[in-house]
Amino acid sequence: MKQTSFLKINPIDSVVVCLRAMKAGETISIDGKVITLLQDTPAGHKVLITDKAEGEDIIKYGYPIGHALKALKAGEWVNENNLKTNLAGTLEYTYNPVDEKLTIPKVNRTFKGYVRKNGDVGVRNEIWIVPTVGCVNGIAENIAKRLEAETHLEGIDAVHAWHHNYGCSQLSEDHEATRKILRDIVLHPNAGGVLVLSLGCENNQPDDFMAMLGDYDRDRIKLVVTQKVEGDETEECMRVLRDIYAIAKEDKREEIPVSKLRVGLKCGGSDGFSGITANPLEGEFSDWLVAQGGTSILTEVPEMFGAETILMNRCETKELFEQTVSLINNFKNYFLSHGEPVGENPSPGNKAGGISTLEDKALGCTQKCGRAPVSGVLEYGDRLQTTGLNLLSAPGNDLVAATALASAGCHIVLFSTGRGTPFGTFVPTMKISTNTDLYNRKRNWIDFNAGQLVDGKTMTELVPEFIDKVLSVASGEPARNETNGYREISIFKNGVTL
Repeated sequence: MKQTSFLKINPIDSVVVCLRAMKAGETISIDGKVITLLQDTPAGHKVLITDKAEGEDIIKYGYPIGHALKALKAGEWVNENNLKTNLAGTLEYTYNPVDEKLTIPKVNRTFKGYVRKNGDVGVRNEIWIVPTVGCVNGIAENIAKRLEAETHLEGIDAVHAWHHNYGCSQLSEDHEATRKILRDIVLHPNAGGVLVLSLGCENNQPDDFMAMLGDYDRDRIKLVVTQKVEGDETEECMRVLRDIYAIAKEDKREEIPVSKLRVGLKCGGSDGFSGITANPLEGEFSDWLVAQGGTSILTEVPEMFGAETILMNRCETKELFEQTVSLINNFKNYFLSHGEPVGENPSPGNKAGGISTLEDKALGCTQKCGRAPVSGVLEYGDRLQTTGLNLLSAPGNDLVAATALASAGCHIVLFSTGRGTPFGTFVPTMKISTNTDLYNRKRNWIDFNAGQLVDGKTMTELVPEFIDKVLSVASGEPARNETNGYREISIFKNGVTL
């Protein structure tokens, strides 16, 4: 990206984005006009380049991001105080397919991973304790610490207990969602072995839960029901964990075709640079991976509102289009059923970073999935069935969405951020900064700096570096969240707790 003070993203846009903080009285030359800034405008924020009447749409990324709340003059700082969303309730959509072929060549790239008995592959070889109910979280944490201390992690990458609050006192859809997410974690190939830890009296009954796993590897996935153990249940758990560890520690990395890699696409703490640096970089990687026969997943359905037709028209079939319409409208109905507006999304951090409406956020957010056609649509808790670009039903909440991506089968989550965040889910969660200032301030959080695109590096130059970085993490290099020990899960809840 050429170094300059501002960027016009699309030729029809009515705003430009400031690439540095600009003062009132500074001028910009755009489309043959010289425009004087009327207010001090922070980096990442928008400046109007054409007069707008009250109620008139303001365009960014080539699409409306809302309407002017009052008459605005060219040179004004456009923000949440003078711009309002156009979003309302559910809509009817028409399928207008766009057939854009990727022209990215296939290359012979690999990563070093673990081949599992069922032919699946993982990018980590860890031992996990998965509670069926939150009542045994404490036991799970204690035995994870004991196994780590006892083994010194020889031959494995980590030991983790994935504690959560659920598995009992839930009804219908919430109960099934919990069971599905826990099932997905147990079957995830990043685990070389899993102890399923049950209390025994919970709604998530252990025998029924194990039946959900299907034809699983019984040498590596084992169950302990603590209420059935005489005396100290931790000794029985440790006996079982030692058996699992003895098998998992013998696993070795081997070269795996990159077509086997599955990545989740996520953003959080977004700013005005998200849609012009880190998210497009993720999009370029996603397109490259799909062209190699690999898989990417986009989620955060509420952050598709305002950009959903772009995704709908990229669906490979009418059936996928209709599933995407349901994905969008079902989430809108979820908001409306709780008496909440569908456009109330940008957080205080988003607004401080230059994002003013949900459409503004969504049009930047969806840059993460590049230009590939949509080949699959997943409900919350579903596991991947098809390669290519998939859409997944989950909210925008960082922990819930990242957990859902990993549960669907992603080996790694690529997480772009303009404000910064330390967290990680149960798979490596790579943070990609949208700006160099964040990267320099929080190098202990950030894995890769997409802000280089504003500093002068081109996308053509940066994409190969990013591909190499992702494949290095897939091959065992720890992501920052792993180095810091920040890993957790969060399960979506909608209904009643008994």
